[in-house]
Amino acid sequence: MALPTLTPEQRAAALEKAAAARHARSELRASLKSGELTFADLLARADEDPVVGKTKVLYVLESLAGVGKIKAGEIAGEVGIPLTRRLAGLGARQREELLSRLA
Repeated sequence: MALPTLTPEQRAAALEKAAAARHARSELRASLKSGELTFADLLARADEDPVVGKTKVLYVLESLAGVGKIKAGEIAGEVGIPLTRRLAGLGARQREELLSRLA
């Protein structure tokens, strides 16, 4: 399937939207690392905020203090979350299990 041809204005708008989403995810990550935002707060916002909902679970886990790439992968594997799953796509059981492991 061929990609649609975008006008320069459409392309600029898409680039702006992508940059804004990257900036918002970066702020989320900084808030998690500093402790001013908890994982439970983030999960509560996942269904309402599209930027939070589209953020990958692994990216969020890696942002927590004391959790690196290896530990984040282990936690996701133990809970049964695919590495490409996004926060909005988590089921109720997965959310509860993540919260209990990270409490």
